[in-house]
Amino acid sequence: MSSARRNSSGTHPTDAAPHPGSIQAAIKQTRPFRSRRQEALVGLMLTAEAIRWPMQDLLAGHGELTLQQYNVLRILRGAGPAGLPTLEIGARMIERTPGITRLLDRMEQKGLVERERAQDDRRLVICRISEAGAALLKKLDRPVDALDDAMLAALDDDETVELIRLLDKVRLHSSRG
Repeated sequence: MSSARRNSSGTHPTDAAPHPGSIQAAIKQTRPFRSRRQEALVGLMLTAEAIRWPMQDLLAGHGELTLQQYNVLRILRGAGPAGLPTLEIGARMIERTPGITRLLDRMEQKGLVERERAQDDRRLVICRISEAGAALLKKLDRPVDALDDAMLAALDDDETVELIRLLDKVRLHSSRG
């Protein structure tokens, strides 16, 4: 093995200038990443942010809805008329929040969800999507679908399938898996 320093991916870091459009160029980093894995993780976080902002802007234009509130509405629509207990909603969230009760309080004030104590266990609070919440989701379905398509328009169907496979692999290996 040469005396040049190797990083954890087994490649040699280089001092070459980052190519336009690279992760390194996007964050204006002049030094190479420690490893390809580090570069990939930064790229994943950067890409998540690039996708998050257009979605946040779309939702904000519809009743000042946040990504977390939208996620709750989608979860509750999927749960149907039976609804879900508060803690189950929190467990299903894409972006977890320690303040699920406060989040639901705000959504109830907006008229998007309804809550009631379970008859058989008064400690349990069951949440359901309200008519107003369901109507808002229905109104958002088309623009969100269009945004989903636009965000991944750079990928063909096979690349999209491969992206899903790779994301599943990374997620299942992580602690949250």
